Amino acid sequence: MSTKSYPADRLSGDRAAILLVDHQVGLILGVEDHDKEELRRNVLALAKAAKAHDLPVILSTSADDGPNGPILPELLALLPDAQLIRRPGEIDAFDNEEFKSAVRELGRDQLIIAGISTDVCVSFASLSAVAEGYTVHAVTDASGTWSTLAADAAITRMHDAGVTINSTVAVAAELQRDWRLPGGYETAELMASNALPFYGSLVTFVTQQAEATADA
Repeated sequence: MSTKSYPADRLSGDRAAILLVDHQVGLILGVEDHDKEELRRNVLALAKAAKAHDLPVILSTSADDGPNGPILPELLALLPDAQLIRRPGEIDAFDNEEFKSAVRELGRDQLIIAGISTDVCVSFASLSAVAEGYTVHAVTDASGTWSTLAADAAITRMHDAGVTINSTVAVAAELQRDWRLPGGYETAELMASNALPFYGSLVTFVTQQAEATADA
């Protein structure tokens, strides 16, 4: 389903769900299209956005008893109650009936998807979700793959199929809409501590300057 009808069809806390696919400790080692630490921070920011807006989250891993490794422990710590579906072999998460049924049972029509790798796990799941009638946002800076060329090809393919290519900060801001609404403090925190660390430093600096002025 196309997401070109903004603002009428923008991300909403009562319509969206987050799918995090194969953020595993072994797979993240092979990410080369952008900084691994940035990817890790953005995945955690998405998890915090889910908590801020009470969005359901489904986690999934692929062959996590082998070299792919377990899911990132800090992600699991943030989302201890999220459903974790361990795929024994399916590459496209939607080929796993447990995963597909779990997504359907959420009753949400907007899916925010990120994972490793962008060109396989994210792309295939996003394309399948569009075919199922969902509105899909692929969060590419919370995803990663083995080369920039592979990421670029996947982004083009997803975009051509009607997937909205999005970023962590944009997703969090679109869900929040107005800083005065519930979730504003949590959204500002996840940006300052995870998605936009420079902003956290800026806030600290401004706060210290204000305190110094007040004490003068």
